[in-house]
Amino acid sequence: MAAPAAPRPGQNRIGRDAVRDKGWWLAHRFLILRRLSQLAIFALFLLGPLAGVWVIKGNLSSSLTLGILPLTDPLALAQVLAARHWPEASALTGVAIVIAFYAAVGGRVFCSWVCPVNAVTDGAAWLRQTFKLRTGRSPRADLRYWLLGAVLLACAVTGQAVWEFVNPVSMTQRALIFGGTVAWGATLGVFVFDLLIAPRGWCGHVCPVGAAYALIGHKALLRVAATHASRCNDCADCFAVCPEPQVISLPLKGKGGASPVITDANCTNCGRCIDVCGPDVFRYTHRFDLKRQ
Repeated sequence: MAAPAAPRPGQNRIGRDAVRDKGWWLAHRFLILRRLSQLAIFALFLLGPLAGVWVIKGNLSSSLTLGILPLTDPLALAQVLAARHWPEASALTGVAIVIAFYAAVGGRVFCSWVCPVNAVTDGAAWLRQTFKLRTGRSPRADLRYWLLGAVLLACAVTGQAVWEFVNPVSMTQRALIFGGTVAWGATLGVFVFDLLIAPRGWCGHVCPVGAAYALIGHKALLRVAATHASRCNDCADCFAVCPEPQVISLPLKGKGGASPVITDANCTNCGRCIDVCGPDVFRYTHRFDLKRQ
């Protein structure tokens, strides 16, 4: 078999071995499924304003599906409570449903499979890799937790849900559906921040929404595991595509008898490490699947 052609200058070669070894679909399946999930959710919100078919009313902070199912973002409700306002019973029901779901599948599944900002930050990361941009430096990973606390404190002081005025998640959704200079400006700001200032900076280090979902999914059942770590050829493609690469090292290398399961709450369960790994080191499993093969 002929050797793969050398990449052209600037060409992103991450995952090329996976395409060669597994085929294009298996090397991209979870990325494609995530984009389809995000587009499907966006389309359901869009049906109302554009076609008058109100499958979902509201936004990702608070919504009502088919006039029956309420869903409430936990951080949005926490802000209301911190501001000393009592929410409606439907909001309490909605947040209970959301917390139960993400506590099982992993809180930051919201970040990778639902949040529209994920496509923006993934695009910035792809451009950084493709054009080998080395500008900027990411802030401390725990900054988002400090910001989460600061947001709730600000809500308590002002009596307002302050984050909802600037939340890029809801503003990106608003920009996609209704447009608007301010909404698009917030989305562009996140893109430029990740592209030029802090690689993987927004979702990985700043966003308090992601911090809240990480806390919710700390003991989630659904996990990614480096079950077949013995196959690893040290290509490092998994580290290159992972939005939280620090979560991979211990499960992959097994230092100190570490479990192969990635139990770190910051893992987004996005599945990209599974996609780009030619030897199929990683797989979806549950947090009690501790066997290495």
